Amino acid sequence: MDFCAIDFETANSSPASACQVGLARVRDGAVVETASWLIRPVSGHDEFNVWNTRIHGITADHVADARGWREQFPQLCDFVGDDVLVAHNAGFDTGVLRKATAVCGDPCPEYRYLCSLQVARRVYDLPSYKLPLAAEAAGFTGFTHHDAAADALACAHIVIDAARRHEASDLDDLAVRIGVTVRTLEAVLEPVA
Repeated sequence: MDFCAIDFETANSSPASACQVGLARVRDGAVVETASWLIRPVSGHDEFNVWNTRIHGITADHVADARGWREQFPQLCDFVGDDVLVAHNAGFDTGVLRKATAVCGDPCPEYRYLCSLQVARRVYDLPSYKLPLAAEAAGFTGFTHHDAAADALACAHIVIDAARRHEASDLDDLAVRIGVTVRTLEAVLEPVA
């Protein structure tokens, strides 16, 4: 069971406004490495919305000295390597990958990915499948929600627990066993404003 969990925080409603990324590398069903860093959002998508700041606590001042998306994207890709990505509500996080690279005019790798929200809905019986409740069902508690590093780690634990419960050997096996799909991220071919 090898994969890389990923989570983004954004400055505003634009998917190109990534201001923090968190990553958790999983090997043989255990988290072996984590990484997180602040990102200066892409110009034109860099206004910090009060609502977003209330959620994650990151302000323009926090990212003023951070490197931008284009400068940091190779580091993100190096960490992920050839892994399948896992994210809670993966449409959001894959949207960030697609839009931020497109706005910069760069290609985005066509990563394969699995949504841990869909996994949680198939594995647990919960009143809500928000990340804190799904992570608690997986036995992972006490994390700071909306910190990208902590959220990536929580997401990783959901999938690790689901794989253990279903005796899955890898993500494709887990997807088949619980009836979800490992999708492929389709790159945006033109810059998006």
